[in-house]
Amino acid sequence: MAEQNSQMENIAQIDTHLDYQAVIIGAGVAGIYQIKRLADLGVRATVLDANADLGGTWYNNRYPGARFDSESYTYSYSFSKEVLDEWHWTEKFSPQPETLQYLNFVTDKFDLRKYMQFGCWVESMVFDDEASFWTIRLADGRDITTRFVISGMGVLSTPTLPNFKGMGSFEGKSFHASQWPHEPLDLTGKRVAVVGSGATAIQLIPEVAKVAKSLIVFQRRANWAAPLNNGPITESDMDEIRQRYDEIFATCARTPGGFEHEPDRRGFYDVSPQERRELWDRLYDEPGFGIWLQNFTDIFFDEKANAEFSDYIADRIRQRVDDAAVAELLIPKDHGFGIQRVPMETGYFETYNRDNVSLVDGAATPIVRVTPTGIETSEDAFEFDVIVYATGFDAFTGAFDQIDIQGVGGVRLRDKWHAGPVTYLGATVRSFPNFLMLVGPQTAASNFPRGAELSVDWVTPLLEYMWSQGYQRFDVDETAEAEWFQHVKDMYQGMLLRNAKSWFTGYNSNIEGHEHGKMRYNIYNGGGPRYARMLAEAAENDYKGMCFQ
Repeated sequence: MAEQNSQMENIAQIDTHLDYQAVIIGAGVAGIYQIKRLADLGVRATVLDANADLGGTWYNNRYPGARFDSESYTYSYSFSKEVLDEWHWTEKFSPQPETLQYLNFVTDKFDLRKYMQFGCWVESMVFDDEASFWTIRLADGRDITTRFVISGMGVLSTPTLPNFKGMGSFEGKSFHASQWPHEPLDLTGKRVAVVGSGATAIQLIPEVAKVAKSLIVFQRRANWAAPLNNGPITESDMDEIRQRYDEIFATCARTPGGFEHEPDRRGFYDVSPQERRELWDRLYDEPGFGIWLQNFTDIFFDEKANAEFSDYIADRIRQRVDDAAVAELLIPKDHGFGIQRVPMETGYFETYNRDNVSLVDGAATPIVRVTPTGIETSEDAFEFDVIVYATGFDAFTGAFDQIDIQGVGGVRLRDKWHAGPVTYLGATVRSFPNFLMLVGPQTAASNFPRGAELSVDWVTPLLEYMWSQGYQRFDVDETAEAEWFQHVKDMYQGMLLRNAKSWFTGYNSNIEGHEHGKMRYNIYNGGGPRYARMLAEAAENDYKGMCFQ
């Protein structure tokens, strides 16, 4: 114990001429855990967040129906048995208010709020090459100096809006779904438009339809979705879950996506069509991602297998939508089920059976302009009281692009990443010394808290290693970064995902340069376990691929 206390004292005495030893940007899931780890070591660290309070995604996204599609108990932090024993999730898939409450509970339990600063918009980060530290400039004019910067910025934290003519002219309320007003917004009796039919819209639309006088959905591209099959978690259920937490987290650690859902190891063609159908019927009615992640892995690689499975899902949609023509509009024709991240829904398809809900097909009748009173398409004009843009995010790199990040020799990160992210292990970037990313670009696509804990549990020992060795700076070897980037690219090959209009491939119709065909290698497709092994291998070999001074 005395040795540990001495070590903590020694760490606290390092870099006393700087404001902080480490600055974390973002007080979401990853940032909360990272400041917990650093506070436990006695590191002089702070968290900067642009919002008025903590929570990140779960602070901002207040739209009706917002919830996660990970099982609640797998979304929990695993680092504290005390928290696991005390917290009771009330639903299988927690709604936004409860998730935000959970993050506040963890933060307050460990007295972490005192390390957090809110309303802090980071404008720039400039690395001092001679003295090896960062200067962070905030929008309020303050400068903060720190040896290390750790990004906890979310991969879906930068919303994008379409470029329709006249958007500023609309006289009613209009906003991106992720910027839903924090004050109560009563849609009862309102005429509402939702532009988009992605994951957010699929959660939002059924809830709006329950109260709106009318709801018109302007679908730009049809999107697959499958039932969430949510339900309550009773006290007895929670007691049973608490007994299984070690098993739950062990399963998450060995599955590609960090969930309890393990893929069917049988070959698609090794079982009969009847057996495949029986499996799909069962998975379709079970909670969560089972229909996607407990399926045959062939559906991700084999076009014929994927087509058969997609036909199955299409038939299930047809069974749920009364109007056959509407059903066909809701069934994607440009990609198969499961090759993009699958949105989970509750009554989404049945919503189109309501008399107050209409669907406008943007492919046939695209939006021409927004007017002071509503929206005009190529064939019609509509009047609205509220327009909600559920039009996606500048995924993975958008949050970084908003900050002027200057590394060695003044090189800008947004310039280096102009054609897509280039990283080493998804954790850092060459020519940007002492800059680390939690669950950043080119990390394994994963159940987010599982990926966040993995990142933090790699970053923290790296910093301890540097302090113990007396190092002030790290950078990435050029060859190591190039090899990692090539490996990330290789993991896209053979996957049907590589051709998808997905935020995993960088597609976003709202952003110039993000058109279909301009591949951005945003994620690591080798799966969580393989990614974890590669992180561990680097650490065990004195952080190979990294250079220290």
